[in-house]
Amino acid sequence: MFLKDIKTGFYDSVRNHRVLVLVSFDVDALCACKILQCLFQSDQILYTIVPVTGKENLQQAYIENSEGVRHVLMINCGASIDVVDILQPEACVCFYICDSHRPVDIHNVFNAVQVKLLMKEEDFDDHPVPEYDTVFREEEESDDDSGNDSDDSERSGKRRRFDDASIEKRREKRLWEENRTKVLFDYTQFSTFGTSAAFIMFELAWKMSKDTNDLLWLSILGVTDQFLHYRTTRDKYINDIITLQAHVSRHNHRGEEDDSLVSVNCLKISYEDELLLTLYRHWSIFDSICHSVGTACKFKVWTLKGQKRLHEFLAEMGLPLTQCKQKFTAMDSTLKKSIKSMILENMEKYGLVSDDVVIPSYNAQYGYKNKLCAADVSLACSATLESIDKCNNPTDNFLKALDVLNRSNVDSLEKAIDLARKQLQAVVTQVQTFLDIHQVISAGPFLYTFIQEGTQDVKFFSKPNCLVRLARFTLEAYCAVTRNKRARALPLVLGAPLDLEQGTTLVIGIPPLQLDEDRKNFFGKAFEQAAASTNSRTLHDQFDSFIMEMKVEDKSKFFDALISLMQ
Repeated sequence: MFLKDIKTGFYDSVRNHRVLVLVSFDVDALCACKILQCLFQSDQILYTIVPVTGKENLQQAYIENSEGVRHVLMINCGASIDVVDILQPEACVCFYICDSHRPVDIHNVFNAVQVKLLMKEEDFDDHPVPEYDTVFREEEESDDDSGNDSDDSERSGKRRRFDDASIEKRREKRLWEENRTKVLFDYTQFSTFGTSAAFIMFELAWKMSKDTNDLLWLSILGVTDQFLHYRTTRDKYINDIITLQAHVSRHNHRGEEDDSLVSVNCLKISYEDELLLTLYRHWSIFDSICHSVGTACKFKVWTLKGQKRLHEFLAEMGLPLTQCKQKFTAMDSTLKKSIKSMILENMEKYGLVSDDVVIPSYNAQYGYKNKLCAADVSLACSATLESIDKCNNPTDNFLKALDVLNRSNVDSLEKAIDLARKQLQAVVTQVQTFLDIHQVISAGPFLYTFIQEGTQDVKFFSKPNCLVRLARFTLEAYCAVTRNKRARALPLVLGAPLDLEQGTTLVIGIPPLQLDEDRKNFFGKAFEQAAASTNSRTLHDQFDSFIMEMKVEDKSKFFDALISLMQ
């Protein structure tokens, strides 16, 4: 059931109880969790936070931590499964689901007693939930087969079974079931994403008059993370950024006289058209251009011709290579200030458009040194969550990522940014490998490629968010270099080795670039059907339905089924 008022329906209900909070492994969920922590601590609400990596882990976490708990909050997990059926809770337990994954399981939507949805109903305007009567039906007691012992009752049962009214009822039921199957297929066919969980939690804080600049920054990070991992369209992202602008103005509107009274360590958030150059403030301009999807694919930096064009572009802007290749912080101050205007003035000649170069965003500053861009912090946090350090388990990574969000912990953030750079370098190296040895193959209705076992840095790609970025970079790079005119209309399936001992691979499917304005992913349903029709050994454990695990031996038959299904 959708909650009209999250404050009264959720927060006031849990105020005097212990709350179990189950949090997914993504930056948006992490930011929502941190906002909620601040609210709970201010009202002295007892809570237990448990990070969960997938559906099985969610089940296990609930079983281990549910004793004495009557209120369970799920952040970016739980919406796409029937939580009451899977978790089998006691009748007194209530689940509150704040999840951006769509579609939401219909049992969660229509369960008015045990499931409350903390979501914006306008997210469902373009893809509405089916009507109750089309998917649920009160079962009538069957008139036939009543189990009478006598022959007379059996004969009368047969007569009743074949009378006109009974036949009509059966026909109606069959037609209803056929329609239900079609309606449910249409509803669950595409995976999409709704409003950021951090954004919803910030709005809750605002309605309670407990919003602060720190909580506002967390909501900006959540919205930015959705955009960086291709979960929301550019238009949806910009709408959210514009909505947050009113809050930014309210919290950061100070006159010159007020500025002198405010501590320098106070957080200040400012709007800025941000360059789409990944981590450039913590890298060199040259490296950032080569590791950013838009610019790297436009210049085709992995080719000699592309490198030459990039050098021409930098020369035309009047940027010496010695300046471009040193750390941004060490660049000449006049060049640093004018870098954005220089790129915008010269971009058209080299085929770049403004959407490739800038995006509306926010910066945060505290102290004299620490000016941070939302995209950089989001990537750093994501890299920490998906750290491949063998010494750390997932919970350790979760806690370290929470530390990165703590603005006073500058050392943690710098280490996280280093890790994000390594992750990006691994992505670009792998994309170059795919293109150099022509590993991206057209299977007819889609493109596919697999990372070879033993590849350097392959462990980075056993993590879902990093795999999403690799898949998108690979598809854009392939479309930039191929002569295949249909490339932009083709989706991509990418596989990465997961566990060599168990012989499993992690597979992701992403939609074609041509459908970028919708951000609808149809691979979740396609993967399920292809696996079921071939009895392939797959595990659909991720909260993102378009990512799954598969046995390497079943790859051939699974792909044959997927090709025939999508043709």
